[in-house]
Amino acid sequence: MTDQPSRSAPLAAALLGATDLLAAVISGRTLDAALAETALSATPPTGPLRAAVMDLAYSTLRSFGRGDFLLAQLMAKPLTDIHVRCLLLATLNRLETRPEHAYAIVDQAVTAASHLAAGNFKGLVNGVLRNFLRRQDELLARAKATPVAHYQHPAWWITRLKKDHPHHWQAILAASNTHPPMTLRVNLRRITNADFSALLTAAGLTAHAVGEAAWRLDKPVPIEQIPGFREGLCSVQDAGAQRAALLLDVHPGQRVLDACAAPGGKAAHLLERLPEAAGLHLLALDADPARAARITENFVRLGLRSNHVRVRTGDAGLPATWWDGQPFDRILADVPCTASGVVRRHPDAKWLRRVSDIDRFIATQIRILDAIWRTLASGGKMLYVTCSLFSAENEAQVAAFIGRHADAQRLAIDDAPSVQLFPHADHDGFFYALLQKN
Repeated sequence: MTDQPSRSAPLAAALLGATDLLAAVISGRTLDAALAETALSATPPTGPLRAAVMDLAYSTLRSFGRGDFLLAQLMAKPLTDIHVRCLLLATLNRLETRPEHAYAIVDQAVTAASHLAAGNFKGLVNGVLRNFLRRQDELLARAKATPVAHYQHPAWWITRLKKDHPHHWQAILAASNTHPPMTLRVNLRRITNADFSALLTAAGLTAHAVGEAAWRLDKPVPIEQIPGFREGLCSVQDAGAQRAALLLDVHPGQRVLDACAAPGGKAAHLLERLPEAAGLHLLALDADPARAARITENFVRLGLRSNHVRVRTGDAGLPATWWDGQPFDRILADVPCTASGVVRRHPDAKWLRRVSDIDRFIATQIRILDAIWRTLASGGKMLYVTCSLFSAENEAQVAAFIGRHADAQRLAIDDAPSVQLFPHADHDGFFYALLQKN
């Protein structure tokens, strides 16, 4: 972590905190990993400062394509100091979002620069930012004419979406650059929708229903401010993700596998929709022990633990290591993917991903699907889920699977072969296809 300025320079401190996170991402680490690392530091940002750091980092990564373009126009040659580069990127983002405070922002950025590289770049930071303010209209016009800067996504990503969704690609890109909604899922085992709505009102929170048990908050708030969260009355889960439990068509007494379950939201939703006495036999599986532990934590908080509910660590592609040989009636296959439908929640992903990653994910999906299909009972159903927008991971993957498995039949969803949700004010981007074993 960089040294922090005094409390009299709160924006400078936020800029430096965001600079650390951005530098970690540009160096190849995920934003989640960088945040975890920061939390373990000697002086992690807390309270309002932490919120300001995260807001700056997320906003800068969402608009990285434009910021990087602008910085290239303002520099005679690329900066070799990654932290100074990231400070400039974060400040350019701030100048665009808060233009009424332009000169105060530049002043705070120069203060922040005094804490980097022994202050050797204070003059450069000041000069670059003031040059931007003088040339702002011209530079932003250039950015608008440059696809990566205008759409704020990598060129290959834009090309892929144009091909896969020729009528929607611009709307998808625009929505992917917005702030994501915060949606709650009511634990219907513990409280009714009406009673939970009353809790929200009493807490001064406004929300509207966007699903069977889904309430989208008009304004996101910290988890500590959500009534009943600690007591297990609700969870945070995107409305698009909540469709999985409805589509899988689970009934009392069935054996159900959630093959890639962490952190357990979809599995918990399956359990919440049935009374405890229904005796649903559910196995929640994940390959990562730490992530599997989070499933257990969530089940405990929500009051869903029972003798019929198991959490195991295991590779879904290797059933011999975890399967007891008894076929499952239902399988939820929420497989690893590019996560291209949720990049507004993980804006680092669109800059860390490479086009070659798609083939790697496709291979993993094939390995998992072919393996778990063997564990499905005749007449059983498997719901294939991704949070991707790329057809190669979605429609093409399902078509290829059916081509490999003569006993696989596609079932309609809402009178359509599958469902492709695009990022929207009410939900993220998800793909669903329902298959039955003959």
